[in-house]
Amino acid sequence: MKKTIIFLCLFFTVFFLHAKGIQDDYRNADEKARLSYAFGMIIGSQLGIDKMGIEFDYNAFADGLRATVEGEQKKISDQEALEIIEAALYNAEEKQSSGNKAAEDEFLATNGKRQEVKTTASGLQYEIVQKTEGEKPKKNSVVRVNYTGTFLDGRPFDSSSEEGGAYIPLENVIPGWTEGLMLMSRGSVYRLYIPSNLAYGKDGIQGVIPAYSTLIFIVELIDIIEDSDE
Repeated sequence: MKKTIIFLCLFFTVFFLHAKGIQDDYRNADEKARLSYAFGMIIGSQLGIDKMGIEFDYNAFADGLRATVEGEQKKISDQEALEIIEAALYNAEEKQSSGNKAAEDEFLATNGKRQEVKTTASGLQYEIVQKTEGEKPKKNSVVRVNYTGTFLDGRPFDSSSEEGGAYIPLENVIPGWTEGLMLMSRGSVYRLYIPSNLAYGKDGIQGVIPAYSTLIFIVELIDIIEDSDE
């Protein structure tokens, strides 16, 4: 719904997009053409159509925009327009989620066959980068760690920024983190492959974590600080 509201706000406030005789170099075009092209750029960047996976008919878009801005007779009602947009966004999100789930399943199946990767009963996968022996955190421990989190394609989405490491209560993190850290001893470094069912699931976090995302963390356990109160 938030995307729909943004779409409609832009849709009803933008004007003069229907420039005629558009030129290749808009810096040298007339003012009307340059203004229209500039508005088109802003709308395109705000809508993020390519990221949604929605195919666009730009002629139809211009017709709808012109009808609204110039007060022409609209071919569909405002309510119908809302329903069409919401249905398209829903279908695009479902399609993306389905694709993400398939990619996740394929990755975990392949990754789990590598000799250096171990898989727990819950489905958590991990490999030991640097092994140490000694005390391990408990479920209610507070730990001090350095970490970097990436998606399957290598894009980073999170990392520790605190000098000397981040202090993290294991009770307050995703299940894959809790389970993974409980395998580690002070000074060890693990690479955790956390499936979506042990992270943010089918919903993800809007604008941050896509649906059905396996998250990869390289974690160094610097210290086990204390156990939280039960």
